[in-house]
Amino acid sequence: MFRNLRITVFIYYMLTVAALMAILYYSVSIAKVENISLLFFTLFGLSVFAGIIISKLSIDPLFEHVTNLQNLSTETLHELNLPISTIKTNMHMLKKSLTCEKDLKRTYRIDSACEMLQQRYNELDYMIKLQSADIAYEKFELSELVQERVAFLNRIYPHMEFELDLSGSQINNDKIGLSKVIDNLIDNAVKYSQNVHKISIRLQNHILYIQDFGCGIDDEELLRVFDNYYQSNKNMRGFGIGLSMVKRFCDANAVLLSFKSKPNVGTTVILKFKEN
Repeated sequence: MFRNLRITVFIYYMLTVAALMAILYYSVSIAKVENISLLFFTLFGLSVFAGIIISKLSIDPLFEHVTNLQNLSTETLHELNLPISTIKTNMHMLKKSLTCEKDLKRTYRIDSACEMLQQRYNELDYMIKLQSADIAYEKFELSELVQERVAFLNRIYPHMEFELDLSGSQINNDKIGLSKVIDNLIDNAVKYSQNVHKISIRLQNHILYIQDFGCGIDDEELLRVFDNYYQSNKNMRGFGIGLSMVKRFCDANAVLLSFKSKPNVGTTVILKFKEN
């Protein structure tokens, strides 16, 4: 679609240039127009008019495409909510009638998968609101949010030990966006922990520390960790966009972000929040 659009715009552009050159040649060489100022303003007016037409031809299809994508995202999101709610409700009822431990374990795995789908639903909803600048700030207890995210991720990474030392810290911020940030940072800590299955998370004086004891990174790599698609270890899963998203969120929401890392010792991510 966009390739055809570029070709069409290029053709109109070349035709416009050719037409203006033809008018200029006719006015000067054939019609012998002596009023250069009038000729200049005429050509300028024609150029502006042609520019408006070309811009409209370029922007309208793109605007229509983006609008269709937004409508599709909104409709898909709405349709996802019903099956997720249906699965959760029926699983809750089913667990009441099960007594076999093996069957109960299966239902818990389905519950975890359903919760992951719910998280993706929340993220899509958040991204749509983010595009429309409809993000609401709210007051909440940061320690409770951290505990909630750790509990969720612990079900995904049951082999990991999460050491928590959290003091009360009430903040006013974008709660859904911050949840995504914490998820990304803990997920990165788990991935780069290698054989040390322990993550330390501390919250003191409105400063959150997320520390792993894995491979660590050197000073040169620290300068590149926020680049899109950059990964210090190419064998790790993922697309390398998590820290870039984290940096954008922190810059937009007055959160000071910093890193401390040493190779073969580990990495500590530090988030400093404003007090209420």
